[in-house]
Amino acid sequence: MGGCSAPNCSNSTSIGKQLFRFPKDPLRKKKWVVNCRRDFEPTPHSRLCQDHFEQTQFEEIARSPAGGRKLKPNAIPTLFCFGEPPYPAVATPYILLPMKHEPVEKDLNWGDHGYARRTPLPGLEEEDADGTAEDQPSCTQCQLLKKQLEQEVQHTARLQKEAEEMKKRLYRLDRIEKGLQNFLYEDQIRALSLSKRSRRAVWSPETILKARKIRCAVGTKGYEYLRELGYPLPSYRTLCNRLETKIMVTTDMSCEELAELGLGLMAACDSPTEGVGDNDEEELIGVLS
Repeated sequence: MGGCSAPNCSNSTSIGKQLFRFPKDPLRKKKWVVNCRRDFEPTPHSRLCQDHFEQTQFEEIARSPAGGRKLKPNAIPTLFCFGEPPYPAVATPYILLPMKHEPVEKDLNWGDHGYARRTPLPGLEEEDADGTAEDQPSCTQCQLLKKQLEQEVQHTARLQKEAEEMKKRLYRLDRIEKGLQNFLYEDQIRALSLSKRSRRAVWSPETILKARKIRCAVGTKGYEYLRELGYPLPSYRTLCNRLETKIMVTTDMSCEELAELGLGLMAACDSPTEGVGDNDEEELIGVLS
């Protein structure tokens, strides 16, 4: 690598000196050339070493990418062996105003002493343009996926609301069932869920005994009135079949005459059975009382 371009100076990076290229600004480059006392046109490879700059011309904190000291943007070399230079060093600070927007790397205007200038490769701009074009379908797909996600979130919220309502309804039904268990048997609770016109209930012995007590307490009309209101009770015909063992005997004897025989025979029940429970297709289970 070349050395310092100043007269009577042979410093180079081989002895640990830091070199700085001439600025591109014509006015500043002219000041550098005049202070060097050389009548020449600097080339891109022309450099001045660090010994020709005062300490005030270096940045206090900023460093170059290589770790060396960095010149201020308005730095001017003044330390030469020819007496006072025509252009003194600039003592006023250089203020950088903040930029309104962050420029793209390829649009950056690097300073005169940039050490990591990026040279765009051929075809790079075309690749960037292709990348921008590829981003547009990707953004469209993102919008579609976002819309689908919002729909799924709304559907999930509706399902959660319905699940909460079902839980409340099951809780109420459970409390109702527990309340019915205080005065109804399980077979009576099951009978409540059956259709009245197509009831196929199987009554337990406890329910039969309970129905007999109700029948004795309220009579036939009261018993049928309770069944019409929806109270789960077996029909009168089912109640008679479950409580009595019937032996069909053809005789002309009256009830009083059969009772005098003492055989335990009974005549047909005089209670009105026609039209009572005819439409209720109940399972008849004969149990000897």
